[in-house]
Amino acid sequence: MPTVRHLAGVLAATTLSLAVSAHAATWRWQYAGTGIAASGTFITGDTPDADGFYAITAITGSRNGVAITGLQPAGSAIPGNDPYAVDDLVSSAGPQLTWNGFGYALADGSFANAFSDGSIALEYLSVPPYPEGTGQELAVTFQAAQVPEPAAAWLSLAGLAGVAALRRARRPR
Repeated sequence: MPTVRHLAGVLAATTLSLAVSAHAATWRWQYAGTGIAASGTFITGDTPDADGFYAITAITGSRNGVAITGLQPAGSAIPGNDPYAVDDLVSSAGPQLTWNGFGYALADGSFANAFSDGSIALEYLSVPPYPEGTGQELAVTFQAAQVPEPAAAWLSLAGLAGVAALRRARRPR
């Protein structure tokens, strides 16, 4: 028959393995610069690539109060910014954006591309009728951070409860 100590150990090990595999895939992001305020959330893949970047698969938010309507597909340029194709990658370490960055469409018909030149973050804004190379490119301060999944928090609490039960089982009576 399993003891409390054995069960607590199994619970702690299971919780730890599930918490590690329940890697957060939701991010909060924001950037700001002269006349620019953009923020929202990203959904990314579960694991980073070899360089530590996560693939952005969806985006929500707004730029200067205008709703973001969609993510520019990786490998394509936002209108008016050819040949600079976005790669839709983000990292938890700096610089957080690549040279290609991510692009998105806005409800007013504009498109934005946030990227890094390796030392600073920039935004290129393309406004209809999207003449090539006439958009604004401005320096911004970019930040993005993963949001812990609620399930991971519950799993962590369950693991702590298991450790507490293990400690109680070891106490002499």
